[in-house]
Amino acid sequence: MSQKFHRRTILKCIAAVAASTAFGCSPDEDSPITPGQEIFSQSVASGDPRSDSVVLWTRAVDPANQDSATPLSLQVGTDAELTTLVLELNDLQALPAHDHTLKVKVTNLKPRTTYYYRFLYEKNGKRYASVVGRTRTAPEQGQDVPVRFVFASCQDFIGRYYNAWQYLLQRDEDLDFIVFLGDYIYETTGDTSFQTPDEARTVRFSDTASALSQNSGQYFAAAALSNYRDIYKTLRSDTHLRQLHERYPFIVVWDDHEFSDDSWGSTGTYSDGRADERSDERKRNAEQAFFEYIPLDTTDSSAGAIDVDSTPRYPATRIYRDFEYGKHLRLILTDLRTYRPDHLIPEDAYPGTVVMDDVALKEAGVDKLLTADDYAYVDIDSAEYAQQKGALQQAYGQLALQAGIGAEAASKAVEHVRGKLALAYVNQVLAKLGAPPISPSDKPRGLAYAHMGKTELFSMLGSRYVVVKQTFDLYSGWRYLKSQGTSENILGTVQESWLRQTVRADNTWKVVVSSVSLTSMVWNLSDLTDIPAQLRTRFYFNADQWDGFPNKRAELLKFLRDNNVHNALFISGDIHSSHASVEGGVPTLTTPAISSSSVKELASGSVVAAGFPPGSSVYRRVITEMESTLRASNPGLAFTNGDAHGFVVLEVRADEALATFHLIPSSEVKTNYANQPQALGGKFSQKALRVRDGAITDA
Repeated sequence: MSQKFHRRTILKCIAAVAASTAFGCSPDEDSPITPGQEIFSQSVASGDPRSDSVVLWTRAVDPANQDSATPLSLQVGTDAELTTLVLELNDLQALPAHDHTLKVKVTNLKPRTTYYYRFLYEKNGKRYASVVGRTRTAPEQGQDVPVRFVFASCQDFIGRYYNAWQYLLQRDEDLDFIVFLGDYIYETTGDTSFQTPDEARTVRFSDTASALSQNSGQYFAAAALSNYRDIYKTLRSDTHLRQLHERYPFIVVWDDHEFSDDSWGSTGTYSDGRADERSDERKRNAEQAFFEYIPLDTTDSSAGAIDVDSTPRYPATRIYRDFEYGKHLRLILTDLRTYRPDHLIPEDAYPGTVVMDDVALKEAGVDKLLTADDYAYVDIDSAEYAQQKGALQQAYGQLALQAGIGAEAASKAVEHVRGKLALAYVNQVLAKLGAPPISPSDKPRGLAYAHMGKTELFSMLGSRYVVVKQTFDLYSGWRYLKSQGTSENILGTVQESWLRQTVRADNTWKVVVSSVSLTSMVWNLSDLTDIPAQLRTRFYFNADQWDGFPNKRAELLKFLRDNNVHNALFISGDIHSSHASVEGGVPTLTTPAISSSSVKELASGSVVAAGFPPGSSVYRRVITEMESTLRASNPGLAFTNGDAHGFVVLEVRADEALATFHLIPSSEVKTNYANQPQALGGKFSQKALRVRDGAITDA
């Protein structure tokens, strides 16, 4: 042929056949490249690295053609300058239907190799490039090498700065990957209970009409697909988060805030039972945005552009998956939101409702333990209590109206104030109405929601948070047996079967990603004489995490012991607190939040609202001295810090795992250190721990 073939022309031909399968080649040196920051404003990212593949991501919009698809090409090489390419893939499209995002799975890569990549957009004879991203593949099966990674969670953007991410970038750690354990986004634009927007750090929806108005319009919660997309785009405006994605591959699982706070399945909990918040459409919208913006592959896609539309969504969703990293690591990611049942104590539960009557107590073998008058109950439907029943229904209706129920208040009163009711609650209501109490003498004994800490009609307290441990354990155990485990089926049957099989892998360490913490957080106030008598008991702080599923947790941990699963290690987030503990013989590590309110901040507001201000004995025990209270209640707790942000660096080796918590006081989160990076390092402290033979010790 007389016409000279340029290298780029050859590459185009080969790429058309080879899709995104890697091969050796060199870049075109004839066409200049212009930085395309305006086109690639959310930069690039990589994720789900395996020994021979990785997913590459970008978002590309031509400002002059925002409603059109953006044609792209992809270059992958082995050096930062991309002088030696292993792939150039053309004819890619960042489609408006996917908010101009694009995910490409690149295959046939070499194990444990660092690769560099960029996306290109060509217009009017000029090529515009994204920044050059860096990624790394996993070591091959059986390769005897340590694996080092960061795990982190909970990066609320509103009014807060990602100082933890900036610090990780400054350290320039040599990492295989970053595991993000959930709450990558927060779905609200300024939840008044924990978010305080400022002009520099705020989230705004382009379509508020399709969002959920909250707290009389003070803020919004995402509902439409565009709402969730707006949040991801806003977060990726953060320089440090973008740079982190450019530098390291991410392995991501969701928790609740990617959809809705404290959610289960497709049901939110904003109204605390005042309304039915199930919305399959909202759940699917949240998942769609997640699949568009997170570089992951949940369907074992073939090489090339990943079709987000073909990714199953709720209720057919599956994001649980595992990664093999050489000889020493099997990383197992679980999904603890999609399949879980409702919280055991509903937010709208009537406190007086008896959930275990005298027959159930005898069946559970505890009838001799609950004999006090506090456990007496009556059948309020009996004719002799007609007057009291009417008064109770009237009181319920008034409380429901105050809670904003409206016209349904009366019907809800009829629905809830019936059957077997505990006198411990009934007589309190009657006393407020000026009516005489019902005598507990000669009445049967039973367990009611009130005995587990439920004191209000529509509230997360006594439901998702702050429940009485002894009675909750009793009720949950009985329900677990009666329901054959479905009451705590947090994983779902199919996922649990997969987990039990996968965790028996031959790799040295089986690291299980659990978005919510396994560490038991118990406030043992039973022997404290300086607090009110009615509070002298043991409380689970958070029943939305594994403490709310105690029987399933015990069953899974027993399975690990009985099957000699050595070196199982759980890593978790969600609770905005640092923990290292051994639960049922299995070590578990919980990372603090990157930026979200610390557990002390969140719990402080509830304690004050309950009537116990700073300086009170209750506040001192459960907030100021939270760490010592938790340690006294959990002998397996080796380390805890309830008031810091940060992340954990974990290195797994042939004989041990080393975990280093990098912590910064939560009070620093509203300070922007971007312009004073030299001052940031001095704000951090470290806690190094060694995990070996099922124990956690200082390193």
